[in-house]
Amino acid sequence: MTKIALITGANKGIGYEIARLLAEQGVTAIVGARDEERGRAAAERLGQPYVRIDVTDEDSVAAAAKWIDGAYGRLDILVNNAGITGGFAPLQPSATTAALVRQVYETNVFGVVTVTNAMLPLLRESEAGRIVNMSSELGSLAMASDPESPFGAFNHLPYNSSKTALNMITVCYAKELAGTPIKVNAANPGYCATDLNERTGFRTAEQGAAIAVRLATLGADGPTGAYLEDAGSIRW
Repeated sequence: MTKIALITGANKGIGYEIARLLAEQGVTAIVGARDEERGRAAAERLGQPYVRIDVTDEDSVAAAAKWIDGAYGRLDILVNNAGITGGFAPLQPSATTAALVRQVYETNVFGVVTVTNAMLPLLRESEAGRIVNMSSELGSLAMASDPESPFGAFNHLPYNSSKTALNMITVCYAKELAGTPIKVNAANPGYCATDLNERTGFRTAEQGAAIAVRLATLGADGPTGAYLEDAGSIRW
């Protein structure tokens, strides 16, 4: 039976590569994007379906879940990939507005909860549901507080804290779904050259997508509630 996947923010960057790599494995990779023109264009290039989904809009998310239910009756893989940085201007936390933090959280945190809750009934229809939350090494409290870490000096409050929150969200859902066929994990793609960082990263989007694809296709003996990158586990 062909697996059905939804990847949010899949019209470009890492999300697009996740969809492409899953499709290469025979998965029906639904390209989720809020921009209909770009989303449809990406889906056409991949030969995959498209659904409009704005993770910050509950009505849009509900409509996407309804469409997937009508088209497929289940969902096997959910990749919560849509995310924003809030800009990487060198702001100290004391100069960061609550409005900016709230804006980033709407997509990176609240959007993940909205989408996951809407898609869970469909994931429960799967024989082996998989949820992958696209996190970052910048969400690691252990590395952020370690002066020897290469990320210790990067003190971007909105983005970093949103990924830390996402890691806890991952653990919470994994605990709730323990004992079910659904596995929930956080993936660190590494510093990839994408529009998110003005293409300053040293890894490709395809390299960043690899860990998400691995977690999306885990076998029954795979982990859940883990924080992983290509090389293995990351310190929380």
